[in-house]
Amino acid sequence: MMMTQVDSKPYSKKLSFMGKFASIMIVCLLLVAVIGPLFLPYAPDEIDLNNKFAPISTAHFLGTDHLGRDIFTRLVFGARISLSSVAIILLYIIVLGISIGGIAGFFGGKIDKFIMRVCDLFLSLPTIVLSLFLVGILGAGLENVLLAIALTHWAWYARIIRSIVLGLKHREFVLLSQVYGASNWQIFKRNMLTPISTQCLVLATIDIGHIMLHIAGLSFLGLGVQPPQAEWGIMLSDSKDYIFSNPELLFYPGLALFIAVALFNMLGDSLRDYFDCDLGNLH
Repeated sequence: MMMTQVDSKPYSKKLSFMGKFASIMIVCLLLVAVIGPLFLPYAPDEIDLNNKFAPISTAHFLGTDHLGRDIFTRLVFGARISLSSVAIILLYIIVLGISIGGIAGFFGGKIDKFIMRVCDLFLSLPTIVLSLFLVGILGAGLENVLLAIALTHWAWYARIIRSIVLGLKHREFVLLSQVYGASNWQIFKRNMLTPISTQCLVLATIDIGHIMLHIAGLSFLGLGVQPPQAEWGIMLSDSKDYIFSNPELLFYPGLALFIAVALFNMLGDSLRDYFDCDLGNLH
């Protein structure tokens, strides 16, 4: 009898150790990106040709690059650009996903079929290929990269949100709201927005690493952030000619990108387990 009670008891809703660790490290990363530049003695584009390839020292925590710029300063400013860009992209994606997916699931019929065919079109191509195509049309630059990445990612969110709305709109509490004369927006806000927000939180957290790699990759190709701005993809691009003579120039931004992506992936996986979400195969 006691064994039956233990087996049937719901599992405790606690974030895993890896999720807690990732959360703490991400908060530290955000603090470094937000307030770190206020305490740095150098500008990210400050050139000192007399101090090129300086080793690690008290004056330069991670040394300097081929133009004498402080590497640690550029890493911190690169974190600010990467994280702020990801936040803007996710805002675009979530607004588009909730609006378009909510309309498709709530109204159904021909509207739903049309929107889903458009989603299928966007999902049929790899996001990086579609991003390159859109950037080629819009032109290089960070603003166009943000727009291109948002336009290549919204379809997955719209499909997830549509499935949530379809699963809820025929539930008893939704039908009861309709009987009492609640408007479509009231029904959506009261009964559907909370589960949609939960799914969007998990999906967005998992997607942050993918988007960061997108931004860095396009900047590496010269299509995103433009020199002399400090961004991890730009730092990798600037250092590729010194891969054998000074490999640390590529190691530091590559390591920063790897750590940030890994932390957000760990947090996303933990949140998915915490909220018991089934998101399918992302991208």
